[in-house]
Amino acid sequence: MATYQAHETAIIDPGCTIGDDTQIWHFSHLMAGCRVGRACRIGQNVVVSPGVVLGNNVKVQNNVSIYSGVTCEDDVFLGPSCVFTNITNPRSAVPRNHLYRETLVRQGATIGANATVLCGNVIGRYALIGAGAVITRHVPPYALMTGNPARQTGWVSEFGLRLHFNEAGMAICPESRSRYLLEAGEVRKLDG
Repeated sequence: MATYQAHETAIIDPGCTIGDDTQIWHFSHLMAGCRVGRACRIGQNVVVSPGVVLGNNVKVQNNVSIYSGVTCEDDVFLGPSCVFTNITNPRSAVPRNHLYRETLVRQGATIGANATVLCGNVIGRYALIGAGAVITRHVPPYALMTGNPARQTGWVSEFGLRLHFNEAGMAICPESRSRYLLEAGEVRKLDG
Protein backbone atom coordinates (compact mmCIF):
# COMPACT_ATOMS: atom_id res chain seq x y z
CA MET A 1 0.00 0.00 0.00
CA ALA A 2 1.38 3.40 -1.04
CA THR A 3 2.10 5.89 1.68
CA TYR A 4 1.58 9.50 0.69
CA GLN A 5 0.54 12.67 2.51
CA ALA A 6 -2.48 14.75 1.54
CA HIS A 7 -3.80 17.90 3.18
CA GLU A 8 -7.32 17.49 4.60
CA THR A 9 -8.71 19.89 1.97
CA ALA A 10 -7.32 17.88 -0.96
CA ILE A 11 -9.80 15.80 -2.95
CA ILE A 12 -8.50 12.43 -4.12
CA ASP A 13 -11.06 10.51 -6.14
CA PRO A 14 -11.22 6.72 -5.89
CA GLY A 15 -9.20 5.10 -8.65
CA CYS A 16 -6.09 7.30 -8.44
CA THR A 17 -2.66 5.70 -8.21
CA ILE A 18 -0.30 7.67 -5.97
CA GLY A 19 3.31 6.66 -5.23
CA ASP A 20 5.14 6.55 -1.92
CA ASP A 21 6.39 9.78 -0.33
CA THR A 22 4.22 12.01 -2.52
CA GLN A 23 2.79 15.15 -0.90
CA ILE A 24 -0.49 16.76 -1.98
CA TRP A 25 -1.29 20.22 -0.65
CA HIS A 26 -4.33 22.41 0.01
CA PHE A 27 -7.40 22.39 -2.26
CA SER A 28 -5.87 20.15 -4.93
CA HIS A 29 -8.01 17.64 -6.83
CA LEU A 30 -6.67 14.36 -8.18
CA MET A 31 -9.33 12.84 -10.40
CA ALA A 32 -10.12 9.16 -10.94
CA GLY A 33 -7.73 7.42 -13.29
CA CYS A 34 -4.70 9.69 -12.84
CA ARG A 35 -1.33 8.17 -11.95
CA VAL A 36 1.18 10.01 -9.78
CA GLY A 37 4.64 8.57 -9.15
CA ARG A 38 6.89 8.43 -6.09
CA ALA A 39 8.20 11.51 -4.26
CA CYS A 40 6.05 13.99 -6.20
CA ARG A 41 5.06 17.38 -4.76
CA ILE A 42 1.60 18.58 -5.77
CA GLY A 43 1.15 22.21 -4.73
CA GLN A 44 -1.94 24.12 -3.68
CA ASN A 45 -5.01 24.35 -5.95
CA VAL A 46 -3.76 21.86 -8.56
CA VAL A 47 -6.05 19.81 -10.84
CA VAL A 48 -4.81 16.46 -12.15
CA SER A 49 -7.39 15.12 -14.63
CA PRO A 50 -8.27 11.52 -15.52
CA GLY A 51 -5.61 9.71 -17.51
CA VAL A 52 -2.81 12.12 -16.60
CA VAL A 53 0.50 10.41 -15.80
CA LEU A 54 3.12 12.06 -13.60
CA GLY A 55 6.42 10.21 -13.22
CA ASN A 56 8.61 10.09 -10.12
CA ASN A 57 9.87 13.26 -8.44
CA VAL A 58 7.58 15.59 -10.42
CA LYS A 59 7.15 19.02 -8.82
CA VAL A 60 3.83 20.75 -9.55
CA GLN A 61 3.63 24.28 -8.18
CA ASN A 62 0.44 26.11 -7.12
CA ASN A 63 -2.53 26.72 -9.45
CA VAL A 64 -1.53 24.29 -12.22
CA SER A 65 -4.14 22.54 -14.38
CA ILE A 66 -2.97 19.26 -15.92
CA TYR A 67 -5.66 18.05 -18.31
CA SER A 68 -6.33 14.58 -19.74
CA GLY A 69 -3.80 13.62 -22.38
CA VAL A 70 -0.74 14.97 -20.54
CA THR A 71 2.16 12.74 -19.51
CA CYS A 72 5.13 14.06 -17.53
CA GLU A 73 8.16 11.82 -17.18
CA ASP A 74 10.43 11.72 -14.11
CA ASP A 75 11.94 14.90 -12.61
CA VAL A 76 9.67 17.35 -14.46
CA PHE A 77 9.06 20.78 -12.88
CA LEU A 78 5.76 22.57 -13.56
CA GLY A 79 5.93 26.22 -12.48
CA PRO A 80 3.14 28.20 -10.79
CA SER A 81 -0.02 28.67 -12.87
CA CYS A 82 1.27 26.93 -15.99
CA VAL A 83 -1.47 25.45 -18.15
CA PHE A 84 -1.85 22.55 -20.56
CA THR A 85 -4.55 22.30 -23.21
CA ASN A 86 -5.95 19.10 -24.70
CA ILE A 87 -8.21 20.27 -27.56
CA THR A 88 -7.04 22.44 -30.47
CA ASN A 89 -10.41 24.09 -31.13
CA PRO A 90 -12.60 23.92 -28.01
CA ARG A 91 -16.26 24.95 -28.16
CA SER A 92 -18.65 24.84 -25.24
CA ALA A 93 -21.54 23.58 -27.38
CA VAL A 94 -19.51 21.01 -29.38
CA PRO A 95 -18.41 17.95 -27.38
CA ARG A 96 -14.91 16.89 -28.38
CA ASN A 97 -13.83 14.72 -25.42
CA HIS A 98 -12.92 11.96 -27.88
CA LEU A 99 -10.49 14.29 -29.69
CA TYR A 100 -8.00 14.94 -26.87
CA ARG A 101 -4.48 15.38 -28.23
CA GLU A 102 -1.60 14.05 -26.18
CA THR A 103 1.22 16.14 -24.77
CA LEU A 104 4.46 14.59 -23.53
CA VAL A 105 6.89 16.37 -21.21
CA ARG A 106 10.16 14.43 -21.24
CA GLN A 107 12.45 13.74 -18.28
CA GLY A 108 13.90 16.73 -16.43
CA ALA A 109 12.08 19.43 -18.42
CA THR A 110 10.92 22.65 -16.73
CA ILE A 111 7.77 24.60 -17.63
CA GLY A 112 8.02 28.13 -16.22
CA ALA A 113 5.41 30.14 -14.34
CA ASN A 114 2.33 31.12 -16.37
CA ALA A 115 3.54 29.25 -19.46
CA THR A 116 0.97 27.60 -21.73
CA VAL A 117 1.61 24.34 -23.56
CA LEU A 118 -0.74 23.77 -26.49
CA CYS A 119 -1.72 20.14 -26.93
CA GLY A 120 -0.11 17.67 -29.29
CA ASN A 121 3.47 18.71 -28.57
CA VAL A 122 6.52 17.04 -27.06
CA ILE A 123 8.76 18.97 -24.68
CA GLY A 124 12.24 17.45 -24.99
CA ARG A 125 14.42 16.17 -22.16
CA TYR A 126 15.79 18.92 -19.92
CA ALA A 127 14.24 21.68 -22.03
CA LEU A 128 13.45 24.90 -20.19
CA ILE A 129 10.25 26.79 -21.05
CA GLY A 130 10.51 30.39 -19.84
CA ALA A 131 7.88 32.12 -17.72
CA GLY A 132 4.86 33.17 -19.77
CA ALA A 133 5.97 31.35 -22.93
CA VAL A 134 3.35 29.82 -25.22
CA ILE A 135 4.45 26.50 -26.72
CA THR A 136 2.91 25.88 -30.16
CA ARG A 137 5.31 23.23 -31.50
CA HIS A 138 7.66 20.44 -30.45
CA VAL A 139 10.62 21.50 -28.29
CA PRO A 140 14.05 19.89 -28.76
CA PRO A 141 15.96 18.42 -25.80
CA TYR A 142 17.94 21.05 -23.83
CA ALA A 143 16.24 23.94 -25.68
CA LEU A 144 15.52 27.27 -23.98
CA MET A 145 12.15 28.59 -25.19
CA THR A 146 10.80 32.08 -24.49
CA GLY A 147 8.06 34.39 -25.74
CA ASN A 148 4.62 34.20 -27.34
CA PRO A 149 4.66 32.26 -29.53
CA ALA A 150 7.73 30.64 -27.99
CA ARG A 151 10.96 30.72 -29.95
CA GLN A 152 14.19 28.95 -29.14
CA THR A 153 16.59 31.49 -27.64
CA GLY A 154 19.38 29.17 -26.54
CA TRP A 155 20.35 25.88 -24.96
CA VAL A 156 20.52 24.81 -21.30
CA SER A 157 22.27 22.10 -19.33
CA GLU A 158 20.61 19.47 -17.16
CA PHE A 159 21.14 21.96 -14.30
CA GLY A 160 19.06 24.54 -16.21
CA LEU A 161 21.96 26.89 -16.94
CA ARG A 162 22.58 28.49 -20.32
CA LEU A 163 25.15 26.73 -22.46
CA HIS A 164 27.64 28.74 -24.53
CA PHE A 165 29.05 26.66 -27.38
CA ASN A 166 32.47 27.34 -28.87
CA GLU A 167 33.30 27.10 -32.58
CA ALA A 168 33.82 23.34 -32.20
CA GLY A 169 30.29 22.96 -30.82
CA MET A 170 31.41 22.23 -27.25
CA ALA A 171 30.03 23.76 -24.04
CA ILE A 172 30.53 23.12 -20.33
CA CYS A 173 27.82 23.58 -17.71
CA PRO A 174 29.14 26.21 -15.28
CA GLU A 175 27.70 24.36 -12.27
CA SER A 176 28.00 20.61 -12.94
CA ARG A 177 31.05 20.91 -15.26
CA SER A 178 29.42 18.37 -17.61
CA ARG A 179 30.30 18.68 -21.29
CA TYR A 180 27.74 19.09 -24.10
CA LEU A 181 28.05 18.85 -27.86
CA LEU A 182 25.95 20.84 -30.38
CA GLU A 183 25.95 18.99 -33.66
CA ALA A 184 23.50 19.21 -36.59
CA GLY A 185 21.15 21.39 -34.53
CA GLU A 186 20.92 18.93 -31.62
CA VAL A 187 22.53 18.95 -28.19
CA ARG A 188 23.74 15.89 -26.37
CA LYS A 189 25.49 15.46 -23.06
CA LEU A 190 28.89 13.81 -23.33
CA ASP A 191 29.48 12.97 -19.65
CA GLY A 192 27.51 10.26 -17.84
